[in-house]
Amino acid sequence: MRVLTEAEIRRLVRLDEAALSAVEEGFRQLSVGEVTTPPILRLDVPEHEGELDVKTAYVRGWDAFAVKMSSGYFGNSAKGLPTSSGLMVLFAAATGFPQALLFDGGYLTTVRTAAAGAIAAKYLAPADVETLGLVGAGEQARYQALAISMVRPARRILVGSRRREQAERLAQQLREELGVTAQAASSLEELVRESELVVTATPSTVPLLREEWLHPGLHITAMGSDAPRKQELEVGILRAADVLVCDVRSQCLTLGESHHGAEAGAIRGEDLVELGEVVAGRRPGRTTGAEITVCDLTGTGVQDTAIARFAYQAAERAGAGSELA
Repeated sequence: MRVLTEAEIRRLVRLDEAALSAVEEGFRQLSVGEVTTPPILRLDVPEHEGELDVKTAYVRGWDAFAVKMSSGYFGNSAKGLPTSSGLMVLFAAATGFPQALLFDGGYLTTVRTAAAGAIAAKYLAPADVETLGLVGAGEQARYQALAISMVRPARRILVGSRRREQAERLAQQLREELGVTAQAASSLEELVRESELVVTATPSTVPLLREEWLHPGLHITAMGSDAPRKQELEVGILRAADVLVCDVRSQCLTLGESHHGAEAGAIRGEDLVELGEVVAGRRPGRTTGAEITVCDLTGTGVQDTAIARFAYQAAERAGAGSELA
């Protein structure tokens, strides 16, 4: 079994076109029924503001599948620690033997989640994005901006956060990394009204964005709601969407923004289009510049299998990692 450290994985796997393509292919396979993925196993540790998710998926015809364990401890930032961590194990599909142990520290989850946001933007955002709005100022918000710049490069970025100093810090990073105008938004209302593309990446349990702020041509990707209690969007936003997309319909109706909408009677399960269906050309994404589109991403095991195989193949080519007998 090959063992890879986080440092090795970071050298091997970059947020680039190849990583995006690997994750996009996973969504395509999901849409044509070639993926077996069980429900998420979730463990909450409320006294430490923590959670652990276990995700996996097997894609028929692929030589390996991953089991990913990732944690989110949202009080860690006050301790000077990262809020996310984890590891992945890659198993040989033919024998069930472990092939690789990926001590990625949550990095591969960050990359595959950012890739999913870029894929959603590719098919659902307007062709021309003047302003990208980021709700949240953590690592995932930064990676979303970097990934989206490959498919819908914005000329300006607005960052909204409860902590203005964090928003200003991220804006400064993005000015340096992307060479664009970036600044902290004065309010979330300003951020939404002035953006063509908005990404929410927070652990919020109360709606942050309001229906009244919507405008023609807006696309929203919401990715913070990966647990039943979490919510970033008012349910009216889902009702108002001309195109409502999710990663896995059944999962989003139990975990994501969509489950809040369905419980409130604002949407029905049949209103949801899966992102893989759009990627595969089986369902349309954005068809006009004036449509309001929303994508509800809860994270799926096929993304983890796709990115783990991608990392393992890169390690094999480079001869990286150590062998564990």
